[in-house]
Amino acid sequence: MTMKTKATKVNHGLRGMVMGLLLAMTAASALAHHGWSWAEEEQTTLEGKILSVSMAPPHPQLQVADDNGGRWQIDLGNPSQTERSGFTAKSASAGDRITVLGNRNKEPGKRHMKAVRITIDGRNYDIYPERLAAVP
Repeated sequence: MTMKTKATKVNHGLRGMVMGLLLAMTAASALAHHGWSWAEEEQTTLEGKILSVSMAPPHPQLQVADDNGGRWQIDLGNPSQTERSGFTAKSASAGDRITVLGNRNKEPGKRHMKAVRITIDGRNYDIYPERLAAVP
C-alpha cells in the first residue's frame, strides 16, 4: 500500500467521523428544540399585542408585547400544522390584540411559550387541539 493510498483512507475515515458527529449533534439539537420537554406542564394565558409574525420554518413564531411591556416569543406548530388551524400570514398583523393559551418555558424569567391556542379578534386558532383538555 502506498503512502498516498494510506492518506486517502485516513482522510475518508476522518471525513466520515466528522459527518457522523455533525449528524448526531444536529439530531440532538432538533430533539432538544422540538417537543414539549422544555415547557411547563400547566397551561397559562398571555394577553398582549402582536409585534411581528414569522411563518418561516421550522415553525412559525409570533413576537408579542404583554400588557406590562415584556416581549415574548410565541412558537406555533410546524407550518402545515399551523395552517391547518386556519392561521396564515394574513390572519394577523403587528398591532393586533392576541390571547395566547400555551405552555411557558420552564426556565424562570424566560419569555417564551409554545402556543396551544391563539385568539385574534374573537377567532380561535387551535394549533394543538389535542392539548385543549377542558378548555372552552
